[in-house]
Amino acid sequence: MTASATADSVSPSAAASPSVSNDAGHVGQPTPAGVRSGRAEIDDLDARILALITERVNTAAEIQAARIADGGRRLDLKRETEIIARYRGALGRPGVTVAMAVLELCRGRV
Repeated sequence: MTASATADSVSPSAAASPSVSNDAGHVGQPTPAGVRSGRAEIDDLDARILALITERVNTAAEIQAARIADGGRRLDLKRETEIIARYRGALGRPGVTVAMAVLELCRGRV
């Protein structure tokens, strides 16, 4: 369970009242409506990001299979370097970490 899932969890009896716990999960302090709606939006964004990553993994597997069928290598390191540079350009230094994680997920699915 994630830290945010733990902080957002409430007992079934408290579920009817969304303001029974604060961000740290302590009873008695309300969670502001703006925080709850923001969290809902982030949850939606995360679901969409995960769906896109799954789509990317599947597309990468198709590309790898086609490359191998044509006698090529499973990975194209030049292409991966271009992708890392694109993520770094958009997100700064943390973009390298994000790109590496995405590329790792997409490798070896053939």
